[in-house]
Amino acid sequence: MKAYERLLKYARIWTTSDEESTTSPTTSRQFDLAKQLVEEMKEIGIEDAYMDEFGYVYGHIPATPGYEDCTAIGFIAHMDTAPDYSGENVNPQIIENYDGNDVSLGTSGKVLSVAEFPSLKTLAGRTLITTDGTTLLGADDKAGIAEIMTVAEELIKENIPHGKVSISFTTDEEVGSGAKHMNLEVFGAPFAYTVDGGPEGEIQFENFNAASADFYVHGVNVHPGEAKGIMKNSQKIAMEIQGMLPVDEAPEYTEGYEGFFHLMEMTGTVEETKMSYLIRDFDSESYENRKELLRNITETVNKKYGEGTVELKLKDSYRNMREKIEPCMELIEYAKKACEMAEVKADIAPIRGGTDGARLSFVGLPCPNLGTGGYGFHGAFEHITAEGMDKAAAIIKNIILQFAE
Repeated sequence: MKAYERLLKYARIWTTSDEESTTSPTTSRQFDLAKQLVEEMKEIGIEDAYMDEFGYVYGHIPATPGYEDCTAIGFIAHMDTAPDYSGENVNPQIIENYDGNDVSLGTSGKVLSVAEFPSLKTLAGRTLITTDGTTLLGADDKAGIAEIMTVAEELIKENIPHGKVSISFTTDEEVGSGAKHMNLEVFGAPFAYTVDGGPEGEIQFENFNAASADFYVHGVNVHPGEAKGIMKNSQKIAMEIQGMLPVDEAPEYTEGYEGFFHLMEMTGTVEETKMSYLIRDFDSESYENRKELLRNITETVNKKYGEGTVELKLKDSYRNMREKIEPCMELIEYAKKACEMAEVKADIAPIRGGTDGARLSFVGLPCPNLGTGGYGFHGAFEHITAEGMDKAAAIIKNIILQFAE
């Protein structure tokens, strides 16, 4: 079975995670895909495939005779889709021999446009897979699952010489807890790659340092007719706080290695307002400076309006995995060589976000990230090509072959 055919099958299984849930996994529907994957893994010859109580799927392809001493290598992808957009009743569109022009997404009225996604021109002649405009596609990260499964089947059925290959499919990556219950002993490999990125050939070993920040602004509400000298409008104080942040250090103005403050949500009344931010930066010192700026703003506002007017809660989320990958940069060299073997240009770029690999790298499993061939994740404009998936699968196989040398 081709990788894109697997994606089409997996995409129709609703696996959206829930950032408000406290269970693991955050939604029971993630078990549906996990169970199906275990069955499929056993069918292709991964005899020890199983699902644990957290919905994580594990399986191993033993080394072929004579290759038992080769270093084991692992591959990881996540089963959940982002709660940002509907992942239920996904109905993909398949456009063979795509002409490189704008694409109408079903009857939704939405258009996947070249103006917004210039890379579409480079996909002309391929088989393009899109949404129908009413849901996301789920290629993030069911494409990664499909590619890993396709390579696993090829290794086993064609008896390609290789060392031990470890596989895991995780839950809840999209809500920040995809690596929380990963059992590294069960996984059984000293190195791994997440397959959870953009275009084929993408190789990532740097990600944001990340934190969340919540401002709680406490005001005083009285009748506006007698408010002079008494009222403190928490909403206006919140606006003042936002105004103290650098205007051009927001997601809509930044790219590459530039960090930002992102106001995610703001709710309030005269008496109480809450502002929720994401803080992101690649550089550790700059990241700490961003958190210190928020502390200083809190102090300044409290001096102006009275102690306790503003409370700040900061929480670190994940760190830049670069420091954990640098001691084993051969992983990046293997990936670059694998791209060359697949006739794909390697693109080493930072992740303007995080992956399971970032967290896993900090608990002892160095884990850079590979592209899947997808674009426009987390919304109706998500798209991928069958040929890009084939190339991504070839890169995975080529890494395995190098570990067998």
